[in-house]
Amino acid sequence: MSNTHLPPLNSLNPATLECLKVYQQHSDQDIEKKMAKLVLAQKAWSATKFTQRKVCMLRLGIELEKIKHQAANTMALEMGKPWVQGVRELSKCAWLCRCLVDSAETYLGSEIIPTEYKRSYVQFEPIGNVLAIMPWNFPFWQVFRCAIPAIMAGNGVVLKHAPSTQGCAEMIEQIFLEAGFPEGLLVHIKVDNSRVKALIAHPAVNMITFTGSTETGRVVAKQAAEYLKPSVLELGGSDPYLIFEDAVVKNAVEKCAQSRWLNTGQSCIAAKRIIVLEAIFDDFMEQFLHVAKQYTFAHPPTHPSDGLNIGPMARLDLRDQLAKQVNDSISLGAFCELGGQIPDMKGAYYPVTVLSNVNPGMPAFDQELFGPVAAVIKAKDDKEAIALANTTTYGLGAALFTESVSRITHYPKVLRTGNIAINDMVKSDPRLSFGGYFDSGWGKELGIQGIRAFTRTQTVVQP
Repeated sequence: MSNTHLPPLNSLNPATLECLKVYQQHSDQDIEKKMAKLVLAQKAWSATKFTQRKVCMLRLGIELEKIKHQAANTMALEMGKPWVQGVRELSKCAWLCRCLVDSAETYLGSEIIPTEYKRSYVQFEPIGNVLAIMPWNFPFWQVFRCAIPAIMAGNGVVLKHAPSTQGCAEMIEQIFLEAGFPEGLLVHIKVDNSRVKALIAHPAVNMITFTGSTETGRVVAKQAAEYLKPSVLELGGSDPYLIFEDAVVKNAVEKCAQSRWLNTGQSCIAAKRIIVLEAIFDDFMEQFLHVAKQYTFAHPPTHPSDGLNIGPMARLDLRDQLAKQVNDSISLGAFCELGGQIPDMKGAYYPVTVLSNVNPGMPAFDQELFGPVAAVIKAKDDKEAIALANTTTYGLGAALFTESVSRITHYPKVLRTGNIAINDMVKSDPRLSFGGYFDSGWGKELGIQGIRAFTRTQTVVQP
């Protein structure tokens, strides 16, 4: 198929709605050439020693720090991320590189299993080539947190990025070359979403990792299963943050606000349902609204000012969908304490919004609100708070704010979620495994489990 007959990928600035650049999709012939290079590059790379991989990875971390201002500007233009947050995203990618330099060889070392055999052990071999289907909300971090472990494990990577963040994808492909990785080891393929199944089915692809919505994740999982290819899915979330009566309210307010409005609320692990015990509800709400009112629009998001800023949402359709979820929740009885109205300004902007009196059956409770809207929910006691937290089909993250040793010890065991923070916001860490339950996906990223996810486990015995 000639790329002249394929619809282009348009990169739009969500702050101005202007077209930044038009990208032509790769043709089928282009893809075959790239896949052929990938297969050769991965075969050679899998035979390298960790010493060589570490050299390239260290260089990559250095190069990331060099380009972080430029990359932050590209993210601000393509998906509206406030500039300072983009700089921090690149620094986190560089941190991941340094972490894997120090730990990858240990994580992938053979495990000796005592048996009656003279020798018996399990070793971890590269799985081959990983198709990474990545979203727009953290255009560098989401790619790096799967690509870095995959490549350090000896694999190649096919990057299928979001149609709207092709500029970020081009920068990622180039920086791997500048760091000294073999040409073709990470290939960026420009295709729209309708052509993803063909990539999943491609014989050069051995595994799929996907980050995105639960709805799309179901489709990807089904397609991967059709070709008997393993997958890691990091999907949506509706994370509960539980604020108990013995919490340090100031800290809880700050962490909930930071989590909810980071990246303009477009984060799978944001504090989406803030469940506050009745005894401190009024105090929490007063302080929370005070902080919420300090947030302002980063307009334009490329301005390098620090502070409590949100950018435009990534697309107009996403903004309008969020507005409908808010309006539908209000029509069902939720109270709008702040925001809730589309501003009279150009761009995909939506204000910091706080809803109260949110209950099951409302979109603000049942659905993922992927934008700057906080739902604050009152619970009469611990039992009701836990029940409300677990009343969801998601299971990505949760946070507990309490000084009680008993709660800190017991409640993580009853919350049905893959990641729990105590007196802090939920965030990913290169040293720790990350992944959710239920509609939030399966498999692990990061940490020892994350890098081993990109390997085949091989058992060896010797009588």
